[in-house]
Amino acid sequence: MSSSRPSKKRKLTPPQSDDEGSSHKTGAKVQKAFFKNASTWNLEEQYEDKARKGKKSKEKENTRLPLKLPGGRVQPFAAPVVDDVKDVESDDDWLEGEELSADEAGEEPVEAQPEIPEYQQIKEAKEELAKIASLLNEDPGENAGAFKALGKIGASKIPTIVMLTLATQLSVYKDLIPGYRIRPVAEDNSKEKLSKDVRRLRTYEDSLVSGYQAYVRELTKYTKAGKRQDSGMASDIAGVAMTCACTLLTSVPHFNFRSELIKILVRKCSSRRVDNDFNKCLQAFQTLFQEDQEGRPSMEAASLLSKMMKAKEYQVDESVVNLFLHLRLLSDFSGKGSKDTVDRDDDGLNRKKPKAKKVFRNKKERKEMKEQRALDKDMAHADALVSSEERDRMQNDTLKLVFATYFRILKLRVPHLMGAVLEGLSKYAANINQDFFGDLLEALKDLIRHSDADQAADEAAEADDDDTPLRNTTREALLCTVTAFTLLAGQDAHNSRADLHLDLSFFTTHLWQTLFPLALHPDLELGARSLHLPDPDAPQASTAVKARSDNKVNLQTTTVLLIRCLTAILLPPFNVRSVPPLRLAAFAKQLMGASLHVPEKSAQAILALLADVGSTHGRKIAALWNTEERKGDGTYNPVSESVEGSNPYAATVWEGEILRRHYCPKVREGVRVVQKHLEQR
Repeated sequence: MSSSRPSKKRKLTPPQSDDEGSSHKTGAKVQKAFFKNASTWNLEEQYEDKARKGKKSKEKENTRLPLKLPGGRVQPFAAPVVDDVKDVESDDDWLEGEELSADEAGEEPVEAQPEIPEYQQIKEAKEELAKIASLLNEDPGENAGAFKALGKIGASKIPTIVMLTLATQLSVYKDLIPGYRIRPVAEDNSKEKLSKDVRRLRTYEDSLVSGYQAYVRELTKYTKAGKRQDSGMASDIAGVAMTCACTLLTSVPHFNFRSELIKILVRKCSSRRVDNDFNKCLQAFQTLFQEDQEGRPSMEAASLLSKMMKAKEYQVDESVVNLFLHLRLLSDFSGKGSKDTVDRDDDGLNRKKPKAKKVFRNKKERKEMKEQRALDKDMAHADALVSSEERDRMQNDTLKLVFATYFRILKLRVPHLMGAVLEGLSKYAANINQDFFGDLLEALKDLIRHSDADQAADEAAEADDDDTPLRNTTREALLCTVTAFTLLAGQDAHNSRADLHLDLSFFTTHLWQTLFPLALHPDLELGARSLHLPDPDAPQASTAVKARSDNKVNLQTTTVLLIRCLTAILLPPFNVRSVPPLRLAAFAKQLMGASLHVPEKSAQAILALLADVGSTHGRKIAALWNTEERKGDGTYNPVSESVEGSNPYAATVWEGEILRRHYCPKVREGVRVVQKHLEQR
């Protein structure tokens, strides 16, 4: 067994030498020293200090043939390895390097799309606007989102597209705005169960209101931008926006965001620069005041106009103040008030309604009646119907705003607005409270007293500055006189003259003193809209020909105002017999002398007034036409400071014989009519 088994071979190892033992001991020492030094290493700092290297790109497949070496050995071809990513110093550089490597790798940059020509964009915008407008006109309920689409088209930077969008939105909203004001849905009713049709209608109304609100904001933005910028395109867009705002205010004044539209127009009216947009705003306000049957839009507009004028310290154009003359207060409102209070007639709001006879109703009937009243109230609000009491209340507030504005201007004596204020006071004199008569008459007297000094100052300012408007103190004095006598003519103040201590002799005396200068005035028959060539010798008008401003309110000429004043003095409507004979004779003599100097139309008006005076007071003035019936002694003084001091009965009307040979046939006929009335008396 032992002989058949192979013997185990032993591995012979050479004996270890002394050098090898020493080397083993040295390696242990080196390892120990290595670990000892490794405890002091800072690997993180070394890693940060070490320059980063990008990853090498993956080796591409080698497609070249192998090389045969001289010894016969075959060796594959090894291409040199090139790093695609360069060393970078930071993360940002690494990212830039990645982008750069990507570009170098062969990625093509995205080409910019070619810019569409402007005319092509305008054409596409026209087609899109026409398409959206057609959809809204066909079925606005199904295309409620089209309102927002219209606004997006208007966000273009091309001015033509902006103007087209504004005009398209104007046409769309004018056609689709209902005849009632849309109220917001209450929070309590937002979760109530609604039918499909009602929910659809509410969704459409919400879209309409939100789109209309965005449109009004755009109009406000463009009108403000046009005011700040003087460029042609900005002014064109501002003009279109102003036209749209004026059209909306006059077309749909009952709808939402009316105050924002009024603010746009008031902001334009605050400018002293009169241009086409300014006239559009004036015309829009006039239309609003004349066609307003509710009263609330007029009150809002008057309130904003008065606040604007007060903030501007009344440095506005005269035509803005004249807007108040177009209010319907002159025809619809019969109350009387001032800047603080308004008195109403017995037939107005203070009248108590008679109590209705009480009818017995059970609980169910009372509940049904209550629901019916609530329903009627909602329907009246939806139909924009305003009761007479509510309309009177709003007209009261409007009247107080108008008087407050007039009295502030009258107190400040704004030169270029005095004519407009006096014109308004003369028209609204029938609506002024009697308790305010005394203060108003004193203000009018004070204005006439200082008219000469103010006129001298204005002439000096006009000589220094050609752009300074010249006050017409003659017209202002006549307007003061008309206002003073209208206060008595339109009310029952003549019955309480003693209690109110009203004395109008100051106005009569002033008119007497200015009658001859008025007869020699060259602009006696020229109105506010008349063209007039100024005196070439005047220093302020030697350079250019000036035309009067196009004023559509103050159309009465100086002759018309003079005849109104004389009619109020000589033929008062409240008590004709109260006129003293001495006053009648003095004015009759003075007017016959003035007829020799005035133009033919003014002469006809004066003779017609004398004919009425002769038919009413013929016996009191007939002695002036008869030299044998002289009632006075002494001499006649036509330039006397008072009417009574002129001594008219000491003179005769010799001017009639000259007027008989006047070149105008109508003047000759007027003289014969005057004498005919006197002979009948």
